[in-house]
Amino acid sequence: MRWLAWLLATIAAAPAVHRAAGQSVTHVTGMMGEFRGMSAIGSVVWASGRGGTYARSTDGGVTWTAGTVPGAEGMVLVDVAALDDRSACVLATNFDGGLGRIYRTADGGATWTLSYERERPGVFFDGMAFWDARRGLAFGDPVDGVFFIVRTTDGGASWSEVRRAKIPVPLDGEAGFAASGTAIAVAGIRHAWIGTGGGPVARVLRTTDGGLSWSAESTPLPGGVATGIFGVAFRDTVHGMAVGGNYQQPADDGPNVVRTTDGGRTWVLAGAAAPAGVRYGLAYVPGAAGAAVAVGPTGYGLTHDDGRTWVAVDTLYAFTLALAPGRGWLAGPAGRIVRLDPALLRPE
Repeated sequence: MRWLAWLLATIAAAPAVHRAAGQSVTHVTGMMGEFRGMSAIGSVVWASGRGGTYARSTDGGVTWTAGTVPGAEGMVLVDVAALDDRSACVLATNFDGGLGRIYRTADGGATWTLSYERERPGVFFDGMAFWDARRGLAFGDPVDGVFFIVRTTDGGASWSEVRRAKIPVPLDGEAGFAASGTAIAVAGIRHAWIGTGGGPVARVLRTTDGGLSWSAESTPLPGGVATGIFGVAFRDTVHGMAVGGNYQQPADDGPNVVRTTDGGRTWVLAGAAAPAGVRYGLAYVPGAAGAAVAVGPTGYGLTHDDGRTWVAVDTLYAFTLALAPGRGWLAGPAGRIVRLDPALLRPE
């Protein structure tokens, strides 16, 4: 969803860093804008953001190198997907709308290949997710009255558009939010979910056949121009959560978490996350059933019961996050990346 004026305002208003016990805070050299996407495989971690810039760590986030994808300097890399130790895809969009691209690297970012491009009014990418090193999805705002979804089965080397007839018609004003790259989630070998906002009610699009066909389910979260679902996560093919809120009221303490126990067919209100306020990104803690981390402009928090209760951990502003077994990272404004205390991610 195009929200450039809000983006610039949030960057200007980003609070100073508050370092909690056990955190390691890094300001990546050469990266002054915000990060919007993160992904990790083992000790390899990627982050992506404004100006076509990405950062990569091969030692679990202790040290980082930054670079710029050639040709994407005027775009925002709203998401990144690590495929193996050296391969990754980045999802690039023009925040004025009208242009979306996917780039791929197989050598740790030394070189990049443009593997997909779509240029026409309304094109705006929001997020990307992969089941494995070969099969993945990317989605964007509606184009010509239908959500834009593309699939790959060769590790991002090529992409194909999902048939329009297989995608639900969007509600009036409905679109996606490109805040964290977590508005799309995958689980199992064929299941995926996409969170939406901007319409009269927040919905979740779901597929059980690898993205070939989709259905839409309403949630108890309200919609509105600035309101909806920003993050979706599933710990298996049936148990999941979605978080969101209103980005124009970033500290609102109203309910902003919903959960499902039937694969996204139905959703119930779980309550409000902590700290209070809109949540941009969401991820389950690997190996800790029911545990997840959610981030936003007022800080980040942890749940151990699929979103029913939350504990506020820190007030640090973060857009996005990535979790791996025993490890976790957050990223946000001013090129900032935070390495989490491993104690936070241990099963209770």
